[in-house]
Amino acid sequence: MPEQRPNPDQLLAQVHEEEARQKRGRLKIFFGMSAGVGKTYAMIEEARARAAEGSDVLVGYAEPHIRPETEALLLGLDILPYKMVEYRGAMLKEFDLDAALARRPAIVLVDELAHTNAPGLRHPKRWQDVMELLDTGISVYSTLNVQHLESVNDIVERITGIKVRETLPDSVLENADEVELVDIAPEELLERFAEGKIYRPEQAERASKHFFNRGNLLALRELALRTTAQRVDAQMQEGRDEPGARSAPAAASERVLVCVGPSPLSARLVRSARRLATGLKAPLIAAYVEKTRARTPSSSDAQRLEQTLRLAEQLGAQTVTLSGSNVAEELIAYAVAHRVTKIVVGKPQQPRWREWLMGSVVDDLIRRSGEIDIYVIRGRESEESSRPLAPGSLRRSLDVRGYAWAILLTAAVTAIGWPLYHHFGFASTNILMLYLLSVLWIATRYSRGAAILTSILSVAAFDFCFVPPYLAFSVSDRQYILTFIVMLTTALVITALTARVRLQVEAARQRDRRTAAGFALSRELAAARNVADITAAAIRHVHDLLPYRAVILLPDADRKLAPHINGTDADEQLKEKEFAVAQWSFDHERSAGRGTDTLSASAGTYLPLRAPRGTAGVLALFTDSATLLSDQRQLLDAFASQIAIALERAALADEARLAWERVEAEFLRNTLLSGVSHELRTPLAAIIGSASALNESINPVTPEIQKQLLQTITSESERMNRLINNLLDMTRLESGGLVLKREWQPIQEVIGSTLHHLTRRLGNRPVTNRIPADLPLVNIDGIAIEQVLTNLLDNAIEYTPPDSPLEINVLSDGKALTIEVADHGPGLSPGTELRVFEKFFRAARGEGRRGIGLGLAIASGIVAAHGGNITAANRPGGGAVFRFTLPLIGTPPSMENAEQHSC
Repeated sequence: MPEQRPNPDQLLAQVHEEEARQKRGRLKIFFGMSAGVGKTYAMIEEARARAAEGSDVLVGYAEPHIRPETEALLLGLDILPYKMVEYRGAMLKEFDLDAALARRPAIVLVDELAHTNAPGLRHPKRWQDVMELLDTGISVYSTLNVQHLESVNDIVERITGIKVRETLPDSVLENADEVELVDIAPEELLERFAEGKIYRPEQAERASKHFFNRGNLLALRELALRTTAQRVDAQMQEGRDEPGARSAPAAASERVLVCVGPSPLSARLVRSARRLATGLKAPLIAAYVEKTRARTPSSSDAQRLEQTLRLAEQLGAQTVTLSGSNVAEELIAYAVAHRVTKIVVGKPQQPRWREWLMGSVVDDLIRRSGEIDIYVIRGRESEESSRPLAPGSLRRSLDVRGYAWAILLTAAVTAIGWPLYHHFGFASTNILMLYLLSVLWIATRYSRGAAILTSILSVAAFDFCFVPPYLAFSVSDRQYILTFIVMLTTALVITALTARVRLQVEAARQRDRRTAAGFALSRELAAARNVADITAAAIRHVHDLLPYRAVILLPDADRKLAPHINGTDADEQLKEKEFAVAQWSFDHERSAGRGTDTLSASAGTYLPLRAPRGTAGVLALFTDSATLLSDQRQLLDAFASQIAIALERAALADEARLAWERVEAEFLRNTLLSGVSHELRTPLAAIIGSASALNESINPVTPEIQKQLLQTITSESERMNRLINNLLDMTRLESGGLVLKREWQPIQEVIGSTLHHLTRRLGNRPVTNRIPADLPLVNIDGIAIEQVLTNLLDNAIEYTPPDSPLEINVLSDGKALTIEVADHGPGLSPGTELRVFEKFFRAARGEGRRGIGLGLAIASGIVAAHGGNITAANRPGGGAVFRFTLPLIGTPPSMENAEQHSC
């Protein structure tokens, strides 16, 4: 046996895993079929034994279930006080995780591993508390019932009629360091239940009606035993994979494999294997070995094979397709790799002489099987197998062209070799090479039968024409008999090897074609960013590779399918009945339609797109073929899996985008509420104070004070009005509700109107205008651009000294107007030139800092809607300058048209 060196990377990974395992605490689970079997009692009893050995044991949480014997076991142990949590007026006793972590014992007892914690605790589930204890190096003993495993939740519901709400992932049990099965007979458990040792009287009556009966307990017991056996089997497999394992341990559970093929007897073989697997309560695998040196099966054989594989799937079997030149070798290799214990094959139907010549798969399996049991089942021939061949079917199966070429080529070689041998003195070995060359030529182009015929004819022709006595089949020299044998053997070997290589090349070409198709589809699906691109790529690849017209149907919000059609005519075939078939396939996650056993009268074949989170849609296929062949089905199944994953990825991307938008909206809402509440409170306080002074003053208010108070009310009211207008404008921009009403107008009028409305705000500030008189008309929404100028000037007023001047400049380069609003204030802080246009951004410099930071964001949105750009910068001499452009697009109307329009 060759030495098997361990993989260094695998050894290093095992070392790291072992180090992590040593730092982590150990988890031991006391596992049972239901409450009352004695899990808590066994756990505490084990803890007392560890405490007697000197281990630091802490009872973190133990539920005695009003059982005196269990409570007696707790005496003498260190018990952690419960954590009392108030929930809906009741006080709940919970495990105190923080106290256990602070105590840091060697072992903690935490009963009821699947328990749901009360709201407000760190973890929603108790098993998550246990995981945190294990991560800190504390070992844990806990208890678990089989009905709390997530994988068997639906099975328990079918058995008992009760939906178990408290569940935990199976990985918790699978990753436990030790699992101890606590088991008693259902009869004994029912006796304990009748004695009141499991539930309180008010709970016992309800449990006896719905849960505690012998049938349910037997089924739960079987589940518990099976789960424990599967875990032990998994541990055995881990031990088998460890380096240095001298031998593979025997499997602890049965696995049945049935070998199927295109024979009509395969269906009965699958049913017999299913009955065997059911009796053994073992999983069933149906395997088909595609021989690389066999001729391509006919369409009827391929359809029969596909029907057999579908039958196996319907009976709950896993189907696999293997490829190799030796059926027995491939089956045994797969069986050993997957720990199969029994192989079911059909009794051979071929004649005995053919088994002697060609070999027997059954005999080869028995010789190679080792410890695997082989079951040989005799099946009754079906009507199809016993039906006589139709006239001409044998002729169609023969390679007539190849046989004709075999006869012609042998005759041609003989005609060429006769003068070479008899007149030119060529040796007979040279003539023999010509015959072998003809055999090779026929073998590379035609069937094996034609090549064999060429071999036989070549030997006969060589004997007749080139071995004395000539023109007779008799042999005068006996040494030529050995020559004939060697020649025939060599020709047959060349034939077999050439045919095998040709078939292997064809099989490799098909596999490469499938691999390339799958790679091309996966690459294009990976680049697709939305559902439309994914469906278009999938339909195109299916159509290019296979003779099918494809449609992808995706569910809407109500889980009803709708077609996503991209350039195909298949929508004409999607009638109401076809939609019903597709919906059935989607709802039941099973293939349906033409070529299947479900709704086979349909025009299309429907494959569910199964993804990890559920069925993402249905792939509908329309073809003239009656059924899907095995290789086509495998390729389409692979395509369907890739399409489903891509669709789920796109859905997850959309969900992530929506989640981010919700987070962003929540952030904006909080920021907006904070800013609005602060900014509204200040002017409201000023207005209320001024109004109160005017209304409630005992002494008469002088005209000067009255004027000041009224001015305060007016200015603060205008401030509130600006704030509310900014909020409304930003809302319109965010929702896309801003509709521009463009008109050709001079920019001078817009600037003049803006300054007129800001007269009160500007006060005594000097405003310098540098506006050329020959500026062209611009096609803008005058009110919106006036809002931009108002916000820019208002920003300058807020962040500059009261008497500092402002400048408004307008430039034109023939392509756009550039409007500048400059001030002589402190300028912008470094790095804020772009941020000033963000929502809710307020600069830290200056004496102002009033408002909520929406004015410049609104200005930026309005300018962008006009197709322009807005920037901010510091002036060399001090202060800030804001520039925005308005593109000059289109031809302004002439003055005559403008006057007629105004009239």
